[in-house]
Amino acid sequence: MCGRFILLTDLSVIVESFRIGDVAAEYKPGSNISPGQQISAVIRSKDANKLVDFRWGLIPSWAKDPSIGNRMFNARAETIAEKPSFREAFKKRRCLIVADGFYEWQKIGRIKKPLRFSLKSGAPFGLAGLYETWISPEQKPVHTCTIITTEPNDLIRPIYDRMPVIVIKELEDFWIDPGSHNSRELLSILKPYPAVDMDVSEAIMLRNN
Repeated sequence: MCGRFILLTDLSVIVESFRIGDVAAEYKPGSNISPGQQISAVIRSKDANKLVDFRWGLIPSWAKDPSIGNRMFNARAETIAEKPSFREAFKKRRCLIVADGFYEWQKIGRIKKPLRFSLKSGAPFGLAGLYETWISPEQKPVHTCTIITTEPNDLIRPIYDRMPVIVIKELEDFWIDPGSHNSRELLSILKPYPAVDMDVSEAIMLRNN
C-alpha cells in the first residue's frame, strides 16, 4: 500500500527533471500528502510533458457514487490489466505521480513508527499512476488518479508486503505515452525499484495545511 508520501522539491527542479513543457498545476508541496488531496502528476499531452492536478483516489468514469474514490487510492500491478476499475485507464491514461519519498509504518510492540523511503540521490521520482475523469451530476469534470503498487524490494519487505512502483527514469516517457499499447512491456515496468538505490530513515509526520 501507499497511503502517504512527501513532495517538497522546488517546482523548477521538477520541471527540469521531468522535462515539463506545460505547467497546468497549482503546485502544492507537502510533507504528509494523503488520499483525497490534490496532487501533482505528469502526463503526455500534445507531444509534450504536462504537469497537472489530480485528486488522489480514482473514480472510474462509469461510477455512480464518487465515494468509491475513497478506497481506490492504490491499484495492484498484478490485476490492473483485467480489473474493470483500472483496465481502460491502464490502456490509455497512465501518469507519473511526482514524489520525493513515501512512508510506511514499522510495528514495534504496540507502537507504529513511521519510516521514510526515498532515493539515495535525493532526486524526485515518478510513481506509476493511472488517471480518469468523472463527470458529476452537475456536469463538472473531476480528475482523479491512483498509485500502482507491487511486491516490495529487500529494503521494504521487513516492514510491509507492498510498495509503490517507482518508474525507472529511462522508462518514464514510455509509461506516460498514450501511444504505448504493448501490455506486456507496460506491465514489465511495474517491478520493485532496486533496493540498493534507496534509503530509509525515521520520519516525523507533520500535518499538511
